[in-house]
Amino acid sequence: MSQYSPDPRLLHSGLALFDAVAAADFPQTALRYRNDRAAASIGLAHLDDEDWIRHFGRFSPLPGNQPEPLALRYHGHQFRQYNPDLGDGRGFLFAQMRDDHGRLLDLGTKGSGKTPYSRGGDGRLTLKGGVREVLATAMLEALGVPTSKSLSLIETGEDLVRGDEPSPTRSSVLVRLSHSHIRFGTFERLAYTGDRDTMRGLIDYIVAHFYPDAKDAAGVFDAVLRASAKLAARWMAAGFVHGVLNTDNMNITGESFDYGPYRFLPRFDPSFTAAYFDHSGLYAYGRQPDTVGWNLARLGSCLTLISKSEPLSATMADYDLHYQREMGLAMCRRLNLVPRDDNEALVRAIYGQLKPADFDGSFEALFYDWFGGTLSESRAMNGPRAGHYAGEAFDTFRAVVGGYQTANASKLDHPRFKAPDPETLLYDEIEAIWAPITESDDWSAFNAKLARIETWRQALSLDADG
Repeated sequence: MSQYSPDPRLLHSGLALFDAVAAADFPQTALRYRNDRAAASIGLAHLDDEDWIRHFGRFSPLPGNQPEPLALRYHGHQFRQYNPDLGDGRGFLFAQMRDDHGRLLDLGTKGSGKTPYSRGGDGRLTLKGGVREVLATAMLEALGVPTSKSLSLIETGEDLVRGDEPSPTRSSVLVRLSHSHIRFGTFERLAYTGDRDTMRGLIDYIVAHFYPDAKDAAGVFDAVLRASAKLAARWMAAGFVHGVLNTDNMNITGESFDYGPYRFLPRFDPSFTAAYFDHSGLYAYGRQPDTVGWNLARLGSCLTLISKSEPLSATMADYDLHYQREMGLAMCRRLNLVPRDDNEALVRAIYGQLKPADFDGSFEALFYDWFGGTLSESRAMNGPRAGHYAGEAFDTFRAVVGGYQTANASKLDHPRFKAPDPETLLYDEIEAIWAPITESDDWSAFNAKLARIETWRQALSLDADG
C-alpha cells in the first residue's frame, strides 16, 4: 500500500489556468461506491466512511493539499465548432498527489457544484450518470484501456431535471483519479487569447511531470500524439464508443475520461453511435481514429504560438503510422498473443470475422473465445459459437492466429475462462442495473456487476500501461 504523498503542483505552478471555487453544500451525502484499490495506490484506503464522505462529499481539504478546489479554464471544439465559453462547469481539481510509482495524479470531480463556467447549468451530476461512469471506468480498465478511475460516488439528495432522463431524478457527486486533467482545450484557450507565456509555462509543467524526455513544445506534441494514438487503438479493440470526442474531452496523458453517452458495441458496426444527438454520426465507432487525429491537429495548431510549425507538421504526418502500429499491438493484447513487427494481417482477419451478420456472438465474444490463440482452439470449438468457427469463412482467421505464439498461457488457467461467455457492459445491462436502484434503492445488481468486472480484470490482466 502506498503512503499518502500530497503534491499540489498545479496550485503552486504560477500558471493562470484555474480559478479557486467552493463545492456545493449538498443536503445529503450517502456513500454509494468507494474504490479502495485505487485509494490504496495514493495512500487513502485507510479512510473510514465518515472521513471519506468528509473529503469526497463535503470536500474538506486533504492534509497538505489544496486549500480550495480549482476550476480549470479551457475552450474547445464541440462537434468541430469552436466554443470559447467552456471550462469546468460542474467539476474541479480537488487535489494532487503521488501514487505508489511516484507519478503525479489528480483527483477531479463531476457534479460538485456551480463554477464561473457553469453557463446557466446547475453544476450537478445525475446519480444514473455517476453509476454509468463507475461502470465504464471499471470495464475499460479491465480491457486494458487507459482511463480515469472512479474513486468515489456519493448520492447528494437533490432532485434534478434533465431532458434525457425521467425527471426529477436523483443526484450525485463523482470523484475520479487521473494522471492529468489538462485538456487539449486548455491549449486552445491559450492560443485564443494569445498567451504565449502561460503556454510556455504549461509546456514546462508537462515536461517536468509527464514527459521528461520531451524537452519542448514539439516534443510534448509528439508524446501526446503517441499516447492518443494508443488510446484510440485501445478504444477500437475494446469495441468502445466514447460518444462525445470533443477537444475538451481529450487530455495530454492519453487517458479516456469524462464519460457521457458512451456505449460498448453489441456487434461490429462502424456506423454505431453512442450519443442520441450525434445525428451525423461524426463520433461513430469507425470514425474515432480520424476524430482523434483531427483533435490532435487542433492541438498542433495551438502550439504554433510558441513553436515552429515544421516539427509539429512532421509529427502530425506520422499519426496514421502510430495508430496502425498501436492497433496491431492492441489486437494482439486482446487475444493474448506475442506481437510481430507487422500485425496488419491479424487486424484484417479479426475484423473480417466480426463483420458477417450471421456471427451469433457479441463484439467481445471473438476475443474471449480465442484468447490465447491456438491454445484456446479446443475451448472455442466446444463453446456456444463453435458452428461459426467450423465454417470455411473462418479458415483465414485460424491460419493467421496460428502463426502467433501465446503471450501468457497461464492466464487461461483462470477459472473465469471456464464460463461460456465473456463479461460485457451493453446498454441493456446498464439499464437493468439502474432499474432496481431507481425503483427500490436496490444496489445489489450494481455491486454484483462490479464484482464480475473485477474478476474479468483479474482474468485478462491487461495493464493499461502495457
